[in-house]
Amino acid sequence: MQSFEQIRSHLGAKHQLKTNDPYLVSFELALAGGRHQGIYLAELEDEDGSKLVRISTPVSPYAEVDPTRCLRFNWQQRSGYLAVSDLAGSPYLHLCENRWYGQFDAAALERLISELGKLGDHIEATISRGGDIF
Repeated sequence: MQSFEQIRSHLGAKHQLKTNDPYLVSFELALAGGRHQGIYLAELEDEDGSKLVRISTPVSPYAEVDPTRCLRFNWQQRSGYLAVSDLAGSPYLHLCENRWYGQFDAAALERLISELGKLGDHIEATISRGGDIF
């Protein structure tokens, strides 16, 4: 994948997009047990002007989590990290991964989305004691 348009085209062919903005797409990833996990992909630019894609999934309202546990989680992870972003005007904890264009193909993108979706759902279920918050 070399551009956000390639990602948008690939995802639009496989998923029903909920958001389809110039630099942001989102969709619901179907998981086992009838659960769903919202997946967001956004194009970012670093200080040098290089472009990358952020893949994220919301896991919990920020007020419901211990920040120390989030930092410990980030320290232990090999991929993916927890960050806070606004969702519907409220601070929300997201599981994220950033990737530079050209470092992955369509199959690798799908694997990463699946991994983040499953892990995000597990974190959400743990925090909400089995519920599906989002």
